[in-house]
Amino acid sequence: MLSRSVPRTGESRVSTSVAHTFGEFRTAVSESFVPLQVTSARPEPFWGRIRSAEADEVHVAEVSAAEHVVERTPELIARGDRHYFKLSLQLAGTGLLIQDDREAVLQPGDLAVYDTHRPYTLVFDDDFRTMVVMFPKRLIDLPTDVVGQLTAVPMSGKAGVGSIIVPFLAQLVGNLEQLSGPTGARLAHSALDLVTTLFANELDVSRGAVNPHHALMQRVRGYIDSNLASPDLDPGRIAAAHFISTRHLHGIFREEGTTVSSWIRTRRLERCRRDLLDPLYADRPVAAVAARWGFVDAAHFSRVFKAAYAESPSEVRASVRR
Repeated sequence: MLSRSVPRTGESRVSTSVAHTFGEFRTAVSESFVPLQVTSARPEPFWGRIRSAEADEVHVAEVSAAEHVVERTPELIARGDRHYFKLSLQLAGTGLLIQDDREAVLQPGDLAVYDTHRPYTLVFDDDFRTMVVMFPKRLIDLPTDVVGQLTAVPMSGKAGVGSIIVPFLAQLVGNLEQLSGPTGARLAHSALDLVTTLFANELDVSRGAVNPHHALMQRVRGYIDSNLASPDLDPGRIAAAHFISTRHLHGIFREEGTTVSSWIRTRRLERCRRDLLDPLYADRPVAAVAARWGFVDAAHFSRVFKAAYAESPSEVRASVRR
């Protein structure tokens, strides 16, 4: 029988599923992530454990198990509309990730990203332990198609930017109760900020010489993030600050599949959502949070926020107190 530890009232919301049979583990995997097909050449005897916690839609899990194969098939993808990225950090043993005609062999300390809306395969030939971070694509500050260039590309945690980020992620998965505590949302977004930095660094190395607009786009995005609080942030001001025409500015955003205005709005909304979920800002009026990030019309802010997240700003804030 699959055993689960359920936290009592007042305890941190860390879920632990311990599987004593392969069938139990197969069920636990799909319930913990997205629906997956799990097979094993050695299903008996079998052991597996999944510990997980969640903060602001960021799901962090530690998976330890015996040999098996995980597949996200087109049939399983067609059954749902949940679009996530998943990041795997290999902690022990070896794993193989296959997606988009690429293969990444993951040794301890290696990371790789994959997209749950496209087929992928994970192969574990022996006992292993891995960290999995699953999050909606909109929570990362890079266009989806850009991140798609990194699927099944191994990233080392032993040198460069990776050597700074991997220790933080490893500490996070070792202290899941902190993720589900009052500062969980901050920790979750700190993790995603670091992951974004890692992705951006990898993309800079591979794209810098190929796309002449890449460096400019990086500067433009940095300028937008630094000026989100300004109500008069618009394409004209951004273009002038970078000595380019507004037509050229719109063109480089069009290459990324978005527009200048929608990018600014999305970045502002995400900053507001973070503040509304942060206990440190619990006493700050919703209108003040909106104004802090450039929304001068409170009614307009409420409308676009609910359209983006299917919840009103006050409902998101109330969820912190539950």
